[in-house]
Amino acid sequence: MSIDRRRFLQSTGLAAASCAVPSLVFAQGQGTFRIGTLTPLTGAGGPYGPGMLKAILLAVEEVNAAGGAGGRKLEVFAEDGQTQPQAAVLAAKKLIEVNKVQAILGTWASGVTLAVLPLTDAAGLIQMNVSGAPAISTEDKKDLVWRFQATNDRFGYAFAEIAKKRKFTRPATMAFNNASGRGNTEGFTKAWTAAGGKVVASVVYEPNRPSYRSELQKVLAEKPDVIVTGSYLPDTTIILREWFQSGEKTHWIIPGWAANPELIKVLGPEVTEGIISVDTVSSETAPSYKHFDALYLKATGKPASSNVYAAMTYDMVICLALAMEAAGPNATVEQINAKLREVSNPPGTATYTFAEGKALLAKKQKVNYEGASSKLDFDKYGDSNPDFGVYVIEKGQLVRRDVVAVAPQP
Repeated sequence: MSIDRRRFLQSTGLAAASCAVPSLVFAQGQGTFRIGTLTPLTGAGGPYGPGMLKAILLAVEEVNAAGGAGGRKLEVFAEDGQTQPQAAVLAAKKLIEVNKVQAILGTWASGVTLAVLPLTDAAGLIQMNVSGAPAISTEDKKDLVWRFQATNDRFGYAFAEIAKKRKFTRPATMAFNNASGRGNTEGFTKAWTAAGGKVVASVVYEPNRPSYRSELQKVLAEKPDVIVTGSYLPDTTIILREWFQSGEKTHWIIPGWAANPELIKVLGPEVTEGIISVDTVSSETAPSYKHFDALYLKATGKPASSNVYAAMTYDMVICLALAMEAAGPNATVEQINAKLREVSNPPGTATYTFAEGKALLAKKQKVNYEGASSKLDFDKYGDSNPDFGVYVIEKGQLVRRDVVAVAPQP
């Protein structure tokens, strides 16, 4: 692995499991398939990236222990996406030009995925991400990009359903000025107005500001009963602190990557009490999830539910490996990519582990991998459609109160 081993182990808290890492790296040669990773080990995605990388390594170890995929072992080259497009582009160029990877997995922030996408498309590489920006669906001109997270507009549809269930009538929106943030609130507005509702105020704000008081005051002036955000942890922290200081009463619906335990830790239970946090939920009743949960708990000491993105990156490797197996020995990246829907979507025998799928494919049977993160039935854009968990912060704890399913949108 190209990532500094000591830094990776420190960042993941996995020093006790370090003996497992060397077994995942194989000598370069034609008998390997090279995977590059760009999980966010630092930056806004830092709370999630190390677990995402560990999940990839667990899946790679599992595939290689089963004899590899399509006659090849998997080889990992890991870089830190840093949750920064410019840094991720430089890292992606290294993975593509120096390490000669055939797929890049694990981009988190939409800005990173959109920045790296032209490079992977131009190189003819498979790219798998957990980003939400709707633009990713249409910017991928070669059908090489696969999304394991819900799109931001689908998040917005979920926000609208939650607001409806909770009988809010005067929503307002605040969005971070990027494709992801705007996608959240635009999806909400589209769903809310289509149902006959009205959004009383809408603000798009710029990143890296020390204060958002003026933007917040503009929204609060319209007396909303709930504010829906497309935001990240740093800006959300500032906005909520300034809202609490204002003394104004309203409710909040915030994406889970912003309304998370770190937010509670920084602001405290009093400020965050009652905030509604929404994030995708894994397929917790599926055998694939139970299988992954056991692996992740053993490796990290934490349940898979502690990092929803880890199940997604684990599924990336399993889907990729099953597609390699279906494509057969010496298959090209293009041939492997063409098999991804075939092994993930119905029809086919429901399959929950790589070993199960490999055995069925050896018998010339069709498989339908039901993932740990979701059913992974990819649409024409390569997007999946996981369900959403609705959490309420109560006495400093995120408590799940509901699960919302959003039908695939045309």
